[in-house]
Amino acid sequence: MDSDGDYGGRRRKKMMMILAAAAGMIVIAGVAAAVLTQEEPGPQKHNEKIGLVINTPNQHTSLQELNQIYSEAAATGIGRSNVYLFWNAVEPAKGQFDWEQPDILMSFNKTNDLKVTLYFSVINGKTLGPFPDWIGRPSLNSINEDHLFNVLDAVLSRYDIVDTVVMAGETESHFRYSEQNIPVYRELFTGIYDRLKDRHPDVKVGNAFALHHVLNKNLGHIVTELAVGDFVGFTYFPVDSLNDIVKTPGDARGDLKRALELVPGKKAGFMEVGWSTSDFVGGSEPDQSTFVKDLLGFYSENEPGIEFVTWYRQYDRPADTCAAGQQQQRPPGAGPGIGSGDSGGDSSGLVSSSEHVIERLNHYICKSGMISADGSPKPGWGEFRAQLKAVS
Repeated sequence: MDSDGDYGGRRRKKMMMILAAAAGMIVIAGVAAAVLTQEEPGPQKHNEKIGLVINTPNQHTSLQELNQIYSEAAATGIGRSNVYLFWNAVEPAKGQFDWEQPDILMSFNKTNDLKVTLYFSVINGKTLGPFPDWIGRPSLNSINEDHLFNVLDAVLSRYDIVDTVVMAGETESHFRYSEQNIPVYRELFTGIYDRLKDRHPDVKVGNAFALHHVLNKNLGHIVTELAVGDFVGFTYFPVDSLNDIVKTPGDARGDLKRALELVPGKKAGFMEVGWSTSDFVGGSEPDQSTFVKDLLGFYSENEPGIEFVTWYRQYDRPADTCAAGQQQQRPPGAGPGIGSGDSGGDSSGLVSSSEHVIERLNHYICKSGMISADGSPKPGWGEFRAQLKAVS
């Protein structure tokens, strides 16, 4: 792929793509030419406000298989997916960008006519980054605005399908015990926001919060203080602090309504919303299917106040492959969902040092797909397709 932005047709013999997502690393190997140069799909009506976190059911996946997974997702009528990019992977050396991996991922989205919600991990829950080695480990007030702007500008200049950027995820967790630093981040965000809007006026920029944490820990005031940018992003799982499902689908729909109430005057972007079918944490297939219907019904009723809503996620993963320990340097959803392989990551904010909590997180995440790891669709997958037809 050449440097002028034509990232859709480059031939490769063998590639390794690291996808920082709930299941950790996905190795994609195979001949890409047949995949990336195939004919455009037939006409399909896509709703750009409805998305899906596209992921693979196995850690090792060929490009041909990944192409099929993207085509399967796009055939539902979704119009966007999440992509999780890390600064240390994109710009490993100052001013030197490595586009090999993101070019592959973006090409699948472009081929399938999907817009991209980009998660760029400046704040990653309690941590920052990950940053490139040449930057080191800066504190929040020492992040160089010029450096951050330059890398985001490079990404947006290369990929015209990225129309939404989330700069920080699980933001409430970062400032829960350091609210004095909120003005520092507001100043950094505002500086970057103004410069990006000057260069890319049609790209919308915001931050994301884990709604279940905000509600469970009474952190709504942090959301209010950081409701800056074009929208306020949310991830949501119907869990308590131990990652047990403690809500009914109706309760969860009520929680989503509370998200809108937290940000009056701003649109809400629901970048990862899902329901696990793991009975270990109180989930079930019928409840997932019901919540799919409730979520898209909620979207239909509140569409003017919603920037987008993205379901987390397409496929289950094999048991014991989704442990939080593999997700510490994710974008907060890389852990649970911010990702491509999940296309890259997740900002669900469910990471904890407690073995008990991590065990439950592993069960929740691995069974959060609408299609089982063996390829068998759950009732929620059929409901998702049906509801997309109804709202499109």
